Amino acid sequence: MATLADTPPHTAAGEHRFFLIATWLLAILTVGGFALNAAAGRSSFNVPLVYHLHAVVFMGFIGLYTVQATLAAKGNTALHMRLGQISAIYIPLMLALGTWLTFETLRVLGGPPFFSQSEFLVVNLFHLAAFGVLAFAALRMRRQPDWHKRLMFGAMVTVSIPGLARLLPLPFVVPFVFPVIFGVAALFILAGMIMDKRVHGSVHKAWWWALIGPIAAMGVGEVIGATGYAKTWVAGHVAGTPGGERSPDPFMPPGM
Repeated sequence: MATLADTPPHTAAGEHRFFLIATWLLAILTVGGFALNAAAGRSSFNVPLVYHLHAVVFMGFIGLYTVQATLAAKGNTALHMRLGQISAIYIPLMLALGTWLTFETLRVLGGPPFFSQSEFLVVNLFHLAAFGVLAFAALRMRRQPDWHKRLMFGAMVTVSIPGLARLLPLPFVVPFVFPVIFGVAALFILAGMIMDKRVHGSVHKAWWWALIGPIAAMGVGEVIGATGYAKTWVAGHVAGTPGGERSPDPFMPPGM
């Protein structure tokens, strides 16, 4: 696969157009998912501080990535690279807040009703790990634009999964909620593969990491989350909290 510097101008333009359109579409759907959830009354601002910190930081990443994709498409590489330096601090903060929120959500709300509590905990932790691996790998390969842009787009898709999930009819796909959500997100990666095939005649190896990594993380999380050890640990974590009052198994919320 040629690097960006070796890519013919019309081919580079085709790549930039794909990443620009795909990024904006992904950002709109992600923000729209959370906005729809709020408009439907399924979200509340009366929650612990970590919820608000998490929302600001993760939406900030969506905004930062979208701006960077736009700058790259416009040819402003210098500003794109300067903004990218923020990620070295931003990504560890996201991982810390995501982990904190996952544990806190189990105690405050019991986790989303469409998942078992142990499944929600373990898959989310592996999901965050997949995002971190893709994002840090992209930063390490920032001098190889062909790898960098594809791995970072994979990280963007991975971190957008919670927003996309809020647009899906999750009650109707229990107990296969996580596979359905990750499968929908993978469509963005598959679109990138199709773009490569059309533009370059072959699929870049980075797409396979972006596709298989999060799905493998989800699969491992599902297996571990189903173990008796995971269920027992989560039961102890939520004992005596509001989250401990709900069933540890998936269930249909009242009124649905």
